[in-house]
This record gives sequence, C-alpha cells and structure tokens, in this order.
Amino acid sequence: MRILVVGGTQFIGRYVTEELLRRGDEVTLFHRGKTNLDLFPEATHLLGDRNSDLSALDDPEWDATIDTSAYFPRQVRSLGATLGKRGGSYVYVSPVSAYATPVTSGYTEDAPLGYWDEPDAKEVTAANYGGLKALCERAAKESFPDIPVALVRPTYVVGPFDHTHRFTWWVEMIASGGSLVVPGPKDNPFQVIDVRDLAAFVAALAHGKAPGSYHTVGPAAPLDFAGFLAAVRDVVAPEGGTEFVWAEPALLAEIGVKQSAFPLWEGPSPDLLTAANPDHAYRAGLKPRSLQASIADTHAWALESGYTPSFSDGFGLSESELGQLRTRLAMGR
Repeated sequence: MRILVVGGTQFIGRYVTEELLRRGDEVTLFHRGKTNLDLFPEATHLLGDRNSDLSALDDPEWDATIDTSAYFPRQVRSLGATLGKRGGSYVYVSPVSAYATPVTSGYTEDAPLGYWDEPDAKEVTAANYGGLKALCERAAKESFPDIPVALVRPTYVVGPFDHTHRFTWWVEMIASGGSLVVPGPKDNPFQVIDVRDLAAFVAALAHGKAPGSYHTVGPAAPLDFAGFLAAVRDVVAPEGGTEFVWAEPALLAEIGVKQSAFPLWEGPSPDLLTAANPDHAYRAGLKPRSLQASIADTHAWALESGYTPSFSDGFGLSESELGQLRTRLAMGR
C-alpha cells in the first residue's frame, strides 16, 4: 500500500513508519526535517510545515494517511482540505484525554468527548490539551466525510526512544536502588501501551480501512499504581533492592509538590482517565505485550543511550522538598 505518515520520525511516528516498512508498504513521510533526519532513507520524505505549507502534498495520492502529530483542529482541517480523497483512509492518533471528565471506570469509546472553547488556541497547555484533541477528532470526521476515519486513543505510550522520559524516569529511578519517594494513592488505576504494539495496530487499521474509535491500552484489567511500581522493581531493581516510601497526596500538597513532579501519576483526583475498556481494540487485533517486556526493553534502551534521570527532567522532588518530606514523615505525618 501507499501510505502517508504525517510526522513519522519521532517516537510513535517512528515506530509506525518502521512497522509499515516491515510490511512492505510504500511510505511517504511529511515532516519539517528537524528530527532524526537520518532515519528511513528507503521512504519518500516530503518537507513542509503543517501549520503553514502543505504544498508538498498537492499532487500525490495514497491509500491511507496516518496522522500522529495534530494538536489543533485547524491542522486537521487544513490537511483534509489539501488531501481530500487523495489521502485514502485516515487514521488519527488521539489520547484518552479527549474525553470529558469525570468518566466511569471501564468507560467505552462512546463516552462523551471534551471541549475547549478556544479552538484557535496557539499553544498547547495542560488545561487545553484534551479539549483540543477532542476538537481534532471532530475535525477529522468533518474534514474527511467520505472516507474511513479511525480514531486511536491510547493512555500513556511507553517504550524505547520515548523523548518524554515519563516511563523511563520511573524505570531508571527504581533501577538505581535505595530509597525512593513515591506518591499515593496506591490504588490509582494504571494502564499503558507499548509504542510498538500501538504502531502495529495503527498500521493494521490503515491496511484494513477500519473506521471507528479504539482504546489502545493494556492490560485489559488495569493494574494500580502500586502494582506498576512493583512490576518495575521486579524487573530492574539492583541486588540491594529498592525501597518505596509512600507519601499521600495531601502531605505532598502541604510541602508544595505539584502533580507534575511524578510522571504517569494521576494524583488524588477521582476523575481518572486510565481505566479505559479496550475490548473493541482487542477484537480488532490489538495485542499488547507484557508490561515486564516493556520495562526490560526500556531499561536496555536507557542504558544504551546513556539516559540518567535527574531533577532537570522536570520530575522528582527538589532537595528542599525532600528535606521537608523526611521531617514530616519522621513526625508520623
């Protein structure tokens, strides 16, 4: 098949491209030429900026288009106006953050989507991210009205080459051993998807021209946050072990710790977005690998790439916060 990938050189797009090439597809990548330029010489590279210049897409035709990089609805609309039916079926990678909150645990793909009342926003923030993605989904259905549209909604995407380092940070912190502060509640539901399994599923949807919405998450019965951390410890902890020091959200808030200090942590809010029902995607062929395999492969990549977790990542507690926390915990708080 002739497949256009919008993006295609960083993390999700990178693995989607690898999967398509493995299948023997004729792949075209449309990107700005700023990330991993040495990747995929066997693919056709069309350079441009989806925010301002789509002229490179004016003439060719494809059997399917895979979009991994739209954050604003205007980006989806302009792509649809440029491609029309020439782009073939359309697969858009969205997140479960597109849903309106709160949602019930085990929610399905027909749960209400969110909304952002400034669709022409120029920047993505924590506040508008989910609402803008929901608008992108609506724009996809409106901009590609006569072709199959598949909407893929993962939770946290993890694995080697993850430039966000959210999952990798936990793996390497636990691999370092010693004592590690971890945030409660322990029973927060927890689901991730390995980027390679996501990519294989996205490629299959493009090949099958399978419209609809799909939760790409694993495992089917979600772990809790404590189970996730324990799984990481079982795979990578050093001989001396790693001790978890649990701190409840109220205590962390008292000493000024923000939710963003701990990656992949949903905080104490009951409006959790990590307990999605993936049955529809499983029936369509999604096959997540074990969490342990993702942990081991991510650890191997981190060692090879020389990644070392630090406070400069934007994650973890400062020395001042750690000092305050130790004092409070010693007082029995």
